[in-house]
Amino acid sequence: MTASGNGGTGDGISNYVTQRRADGRDLRYPEAPEPLRVPVYDNHAHLEILDGDEPLSLDEQLERAASVGVAGVINAGGDIESSRWCAHAAATHPRVLAAVAIHPNDAPLYEAAGKLDKAIAVIDELAAQPRVRAIGETGLDFFRTDDDGRPAQYRSFEAHIALAKKHDIAMQIHDRDAHREVLDTLARVGAPERTVFHCFSGNAEMARECADAGYYLSFAGNITFKNAQNLRDALRVTPVERILVETDAPFLTPTPYRGRPNASYLIPITLRAMAAELNLDEDVLAAQVAENTVRAYGSFTD
Repeated sequence: MTASGNGGTGDGISNYVTQRRADGRDLRYPEAPEPLRVPVYDNHAHLEILDGDEPLSLDEQLERAASVGVAGVINAGGDIESSRWCAHAAATHPRVLAAVAIHPNDAPLYEAAGKLDKAIAVIDELAAQPRVRAIGETGLDFFRTDDDGRPAQYRSFEAHIALAKKHDIAMQIHDRDAHREVLDTLARVGAPERTVFHCFSGNAEMARECADAGYYLSFAGNITFKNAQNLRDALRVTPVERILVETDAPFLTPTPYRGRPNASYLIPITLRAMAAELNLDEDVLAAQVAENTVRAYGSFTD
């Protein structure tokens, strides 16, 4: 998650919102795709991050999503403030469930400030709320964190695993350049019953290993990228009952809109690309993915 600045949402749920830097990107939101006939859920998004030349409020995000058959969103936190935002959004919006955590890249920062244990305690408190249905995103990231920060990442990851078990909720894993280390940690400590690899980034061999362990694999818009054959190979070997779909909005906008602002209403593009790769009818895949999502996180109506 890369963001800067603060501001209000305009929907009254919290004053914690961040604004993503433009970085020379095309800031126009893409046109809405044709609606899905069978509704699905966005397994992972960051709707507290404003993006685009006309940023969308949470209510606008959810309405656009619903208009194309995206019935709900699991919004994921990465620090204390965003996790609180996610929990509040879920408590006040029936189409939102929350995941709360300290992101692996933030764990060394909290540790250096002597505040990691306190931060994990806050996540523990938030996880007790009824519409907080996952611990996430947590895991290991060896791309942005150097060797000195890895002990804090491991300590935070293992603490988050324990929280998912304590509260009997799912866990969303962030794994970047640390595939083997994440899998070995889960095997050593014992994975939560419902473990999700958010924005799965491994290859077919890793996908088989995850499926054999009973983990869910969540695929994002980058599966449509030309250079992402490893993700398409991984999708093809993943049992359909273990497949989830996500946006990671506002990041990873699918082709042909790569680089433009992403949002939950663009899920149909990714799901249709996945159905084509699997040679499955999109309605069949949508129904299975929706069932998988509810199995992982519970009902949005509870």
